[in-house]
This record gives sequence, structure tokens and C-alpha cells, in this order.
Amino acid sequence: MDAKQSSTFNAGQYLLKPEHEVGIAGYGAYLPRYRLPAAEVARVWTGGLGGAPIREKAVAGLDEDVITMSIEAARNAMARAGIDPRLIRAVWVGSESHPYAVKPSSTIVAESIGTTPNIQAADWEFACKAGSEAMQAAIGLVGSNMGQYALSIGMDTAQGRPGDALEYTAASGGAAFVLGPAEDSLAVFQGSYSFVTDTPDFWRRAHEYYPSHGDRFTGEPAYFSHTLSAAETLMEMMGTTAADYTWAVFHQPNVKFPARAAKMLGFKPEQIQHGLLAGEVGNVYAGSSLLGLTSTLDCASPGDRILMVSYGSGAGSDAFDILVTDKIEERKHKAPSTRTYIKRRTEIDYAMYTRFRAKLKT
Repeated sequence: MDAKQSSTFNAGQYLLKPEHEVGIAGYGAYLPRYRLPAAEVARVWTGGLGGAPIREKAVAGLDEDVITMSIEAARNAMARAGIDPRLIRAVWVGSESHPYAVKPSSTIVAESIGTTPNIQAADWEFACKAGSEAMQAAIGLVGSNMGQYALSIGMDTAQGRPGDALEYTAASGGAAFVLGPAEDSLAVFQGSYSFVTDTPDFWRRAHEYYPSHGDRFTGEPAYFSHTLSAAETLMEMMGTTAADYTWAVFHQPNVKFPARAAKMLGFKPEQIQHGLLAGEVGNVYAGSSLLGLTSTLDCASPGDRILMVSYGSGAGSDAFDILVTDKIEERKHKAPSTRTYIKRRTEIDYAMYTRFRAKLKT
């Protein structure tokens, strides 16, 4: 039952707020340089007919996977945080395309950035909100004083079946966040809320190479029901409206869905302009909303308030209320901006994409 439909629903009791304030000490993005134009996918599968949900998407190269890209994003986040990596107590990598079925990505990332061995490490899964749920858990770990800092990552090299609609959008990339005490943060979490139901709009069985999906079912009741419920409930608990936020970031399976969700919640186009990246890089799945947050932080000023709402098929959304501090100005320039990675672009054709993503089985 939708939380909004329950006569006994008390929004305040579900607000996720740690005992000790937690914030973002550092953040970092990573996107591979290769771009596959949507027109190239259409040329191969539809003879160039029909529209495309994005302009182009980022594609991982032959030597890139979730682990290598997570390391790059983590190094950027560490550069902005400016802390000794040995202070990090947890490294969590959220993805639906971990390179190993049995072997954690997190331990390799942790080793590569110098945080081992006195840490907790784990891989997370929840489709496209695997990264935000790792962030949610990190808030709990730091907020309970179990650890001073934690590293949460959302990263994917998402796959789409050849000729499927997902092939236009399923992209590679993501973001990393060092979470720590509020007093050492460039942005502070005011509160968060998670909304989850069993809505099977997207799935992949064991031994299946490509995921399946419910086509337009992924919009309603999947994406919009969860995104709107999470956002509306959090704003109700925080006593806010869209006008109280400077920026908003939503999960981006395409360009239309987040733009429509924003409008339904009362946000103006200019409030989502920095976080809406799907048209340029595609849907990076577990890193989608997190990547939008990095781009927004790149442009944010002290005192700005941000609403971020993720979405993961299966299904659920995490919503966060974030307040930017004066430390943003001194730290945002200590690592490459998200826009820098977007501009670093090498176009490839469908044949090269097929090779890079191992779509031909030999």
C-alpha cells in the first residue's frame, strides 16, 4: 500500500536522521571518454527511423570496468576531502555490473586507494539505486560514530540487449562520495527517506547476459510512483516545498522522466539544469543520480539547498535533503569537474561499441 494512502501514516516517524550530523567531505565523478551517438544505434536497428531518448551515451573502453572507474572517482573524492585514506572505515561499491560474480569490487578499490586493511568493505546491489543505498548506509555508520569517514560509490558499465530500447541509454560511469562529520563537510545531510515496494519493472536472472524490462511499465507505476512518493514524503517531513531548494537531482533513465517528475513536484527547469546529464552521457544506472549530484555541487554555492532522489528498479527510491556549506568553494576545484569528463569526448561507431562491450561472443 502506498504510504500516502495509509490513514495511520505519520511521515515524521520515517525520517532518517542520524544522531550526529553527517555530510559530504569530498566527491568525485568519472566518465569514460568514448561516446556512442543514439543516431548510430538507430542507423543499425531501425534504419535511422524514430526518435531517441538521449543524444549519445558514455561507453567504457576495453580496459575499463566498474572497479577501474570506481578507483578514478574515489581518487577524485579523496582529493576533495583531503584526508588520510586510512581514516576511512568503510568502502562500499554499488553497481549492477560488478566484473566478478564471486569476488568483491570493494576490496580492490579499497586496496588501490590505500584504505586497507583496517576497514569494512562490501558490494551493494539494488539496480540503479545501489549507489544511493550505499550512501544511506554510510550516513548511518558515520552518524553512529562507528567510523569517522566512509566511502560510497555508485558505478556501472550497464548493458542493453542489442536492438533493445535500453541500448540507447545504458551507459558507463558514476560517482564517489567521502562521507564524514558535518563540521568537516562541504555539504550536510539534513535528512533522508526511503520508499520501497516490490514492483518488478526490470530484472535479470542468473546466467542471463542481458536484463529484461517491462517497457513503459517502468514509468508508471515504477519510476514515477517511487520517485514522487520519496520526494513528497521527505519534503513533508522537512516542511519544505520545491521553492525552498536551489537545485534538484533525480535518477535519469532518459531526459523526459526526471524533467516530468521535477515539474510534477513543482520544480522549475532551471533548478534541475546542472543535474540533468542523461542527454549527454546516457543512464549510468547506479551512478545516475549521484553523478547528477556531483555536477550540481560543481556549480553550487554556500547556503544552496539540494533535493536528490534516486530510483532503483525492483523498486525503490532514496531521497536526500542536502545543505551546501562554505567549504564547497575551497574544495570543488581540487579535482576534475563532472563537466570536464563530459567534454572529454571521443566518438565511436556501433562496430567499435560492439567490440568494447563484448557483444560478439567468440
